[in-house]
Amino acid sequence: MTTSGLGPRRGPEFHIPREPERTTRGAGAYDSRDGKVRLAGRRRWPWYTGAAVLVAAVAVATGVVVGGGSEPEAVPRAPVVAGDLVDVADRVRQGVVSVRAGRASGTGFVIDREWHVLTNHHIVEGAGEVSVTAPDGSRVAATLVGSDEDSDLAVLRIEAVPSLVALPLGSSAAVRVGEQVLAVGSPLGLSGTVTSGIVSAVDRRVRIGGERQDALQTDASINPGNSGGPLVNARGEVIGVNTAIATFEGGGSIGIGFAIPIDRAADVAERIVD
Repeated sequence: MTTSGLGPRRGPEFHIPREPERTTRGAGAYDSRDGKVRLAGRRRWPWYTGAAVLVAAVAVATGVVVGGGSEPEAVPRAPVVAGDLVDVADRVRQGVVSVRAGRASGTGFVIDREWHVLTNHHIVEGAGEVSVTAPDGSRVAATLVGSDEDSDLAVLRIEAVPSLVALPLGSSAAVRVGEQVLAVGSPLGLSGTVTSGIVSAVDRRVRIGGERQDALQTDASINPGNSGGPLVNARGEVIGVNTAIATFEGGGSIGIGFAIPIDRAADVAERIVD
């Protein structure tokens, strides 16, 4: 398996032993010449596995555990975070922009009131002119403040766009596996696209930029053009920067995407701005 940015085939690489037929591509700049997507096969499970799952589900639903004791015990229930994802998606989209850098395109999002936009390095790398398009369709020139190839992050600065808002940054250290998330970006040039999923892993080791680093793994659909876009939690807080995906034979999303944790991304962005 290999990984690369969601765009030109120059993104990070990721290898998993004994699965050479799988490839991964970063979530970088959109290129219309991308290959086809192949679906993974299905695995059949024995009937008794389904029966065991059914029994476990009934136990959880009734709030008891069947065991050797004489009295049933209450099952601890995880707190449920209520949130209107429609409202969250609407709010987050107001801070996300499409990024155009030469022939490459991707996504970015506003991170402060100084109109700084965080995106991926591989989108703006080597580009002479960079511009961003806001959700209302207004397009403005962007200045490259700086970038970090090793972390695959870059910061742009734009003139004030009244319709844009800065997105609140969460804490990737507090992210838990199974947490519901939304990915917002411009896959295949389709700006303002929102996809949903969960956090699949919080410490997946992949090659991003010039080094191997821990990344958040998600099954939210991410494709070329999503690079640089935010991965947000159910409260609308950014917890990661979508950067790479796993694919079969260079195709599109197969439900394995990777995001740079926002704690690390925010530190890099602050260092670039300073």
